[in-house]
Amino acid sequence: MNATTVVPQLVQILWTLVTSGYSAEHSISGVSDPFLQVQILRLLRILGRNHEESSETMNDLLAQVATNTDTSRNAGNAVLFETVLTIMDIRSVAGLRVLAVNILGRFLLNSDRNIRYVALMSLLHVVQSDHSAVQRHRPTVVECLREPDASLSRRALQLSLALVNSSNVRAMTQELQSFLESCPPDLRADCASGILLAAERFAPTKRWHIDTILRVLTTAGTHVRDDAVANLTQLIGGAQELHAYSVRRLYSALAEDISQQPLVQVAAWCIGEYGDLLLEGSCEETEPLQVEEEEVLALLEKVLQSHMSLPATRGYALTALMKLSTRLRGDNNRIRQVVSVYGSCLDVELQQRAIEYNALFQKYDYMRAAILEKMPLVERGGTQDEEAKENKEAQHSEAALVPTEPQASKLLDLLDLLDGTSGAAQPPPSSEGSLVHLLDLPYVSPAPASIPNLKVFEREGLQLNLSFVRPPGTPALLLITVTAINTSGADVTHFVCQAAVPKSFQLQLQAPSGDTVPAQGGLPVTQLLRILNPNKAPLRLKLRLTYNHFGQSVQEIFEVNNLPVDTWQ
Repeated sequence: MNATTVVPQLVQILWTLVTSGYSAEHSISGVSDPFLQVQILRLLRILGRNHEESSETMNDLLAQVATNTDTSRNAGNAVLFETVLTIMDIRSVAGLRVLAVNILGRFLLNSDRNIRYVALMSLLHVVQSDHSAVQRHRPTVVECLREPDASLSRRALQLSLALVNSSNVRAMTQELQSFLESCPPDLRADCASGILLAAERFAPTKRWHIDTILRVLTTAGTHVRDDAVANLTQLIGGAQELHAYSVRRLYSALAEDISQQPLVQVAAWCIGEYGDLLLEGSCEETEPLQVEEEEVLALLEKVLQSHMSLPATRGYALTALMKLSTRLRGDNNRIRQVVSVYGSCLDVELQQRAIEYNALFQKYDYMRAAILEKMPLVERGGTQDEEAKENKEAQHSEAALVPTEPQASKLLDLLDLLDGTSGAAQPPPSSEGSLVHLLDLPYVSPAPASIPNLKVFEREGLQLNLSFVRPPGTPALLLITVTAINTSGADVTHFVCQAAVPKSFQLQLQAPSGDTVPAQGGLPVTQLLRILNPNKAPLRLKLRLTYNHFGQSVQEIFEVNNLPVDTWQ
């Protein structure tokens, strides 16, 4: 017996149940045998899926059930919900699908939280196929953001983000930003990420895009996506007409609050690049802002001295001070003194940066202005020349590989790890390039290697070993397996390993096996590095480790220069 024969019989049975009226023996809350109706609707859904003739046979019946079922009791709501699922799963007519979405919209107004949750979940499933129909219920969905129940507000947030498009992006972003200010902490990261993605996709103007990201950074703090800093600096750098506007907005925001680390990093970068525009005081798009050189320097020094500033944030502020030494007209003695103080900083990276900057003031002062000149404009999606294209791909790759740990240093800083000559590990750009060939190479499981293993790090029971394999078919390829072993009495958590190599090499980091190294010699964490060395140049490898151990946050940066000769010859 096929669907063509069975469907008309089921339709007739259900039609009788719907139109026969009240029957005390089989009715529940005035609905004729809702259990049988639900089972028939489920069977019709299976039989009508991808079957045009069967779907057409049941269209009228489904419309009848959808319009005549009593919704004052849960029994009727159960039948209606199964009707909606059946309409959405078969090849129903467009008008019937709109009716189903409207039923879900009415469910959103129901006083029962379970019914509202079911409606939100169902609308999430149909929003891609019937976007315009769901869009009509956008005000109701936005109201559900204020639900006290966390599961309801989370589903409402997901649906609200799915409803954002180019025509409503301003209104929806305003609603979402208002929700971001008062939403529970566990939803803040998802909300901030959704707003940033929507702004990136549908921004009507660059100024609106910048304002939106700034408001998210100001509100969400450390809950923003890890690539938000890199994206905003790239956006500001590519909008030359908004440089003065951006630096004034960021300076004002930084003067009000230096606790939001992503905001502080963007502000420090922007002040360092365009501090001269800040001091000019001429910008028609903002209120008059009179700033003195001493105020700018004092604010950056405050960031450097704040206990809330991360090492990466202090790096941004120190670099901003150095750049201002070529943009300010006053004496640079104050900047020179600050830089010299950080030459003895306990943080190795800040210390190295300060020592190099101090050398620019002394031995290489004649090169300081050229080295610290403004970053070149980078147009998103532009094809002006090959150099601009390569810069854009590199920045995109750096942002894509930032670890998910909120407090981890940005991978953007890896470009400085090898004294400005390093190439950070990057995923392949979408266009043609030699790195694509590296990723196309077959994965070779590291067998017992003829190259001896190398221990490169050991501290408080955490040990890092490197093992090497050079596949016979591709002599230019080196596979390095990084193995982290923990023999201490406490787990090493939030373990992240980053790597950089000189630009003549091509490096790809595979995902690690985990981010926790168990205590007492438990299962180690491994990570594969794929390095392409077409010129057979001597290999230099720089590693950055960040992890938590014994309740303390640890960051280690070191260079491996004693790699076996067989790894590159």
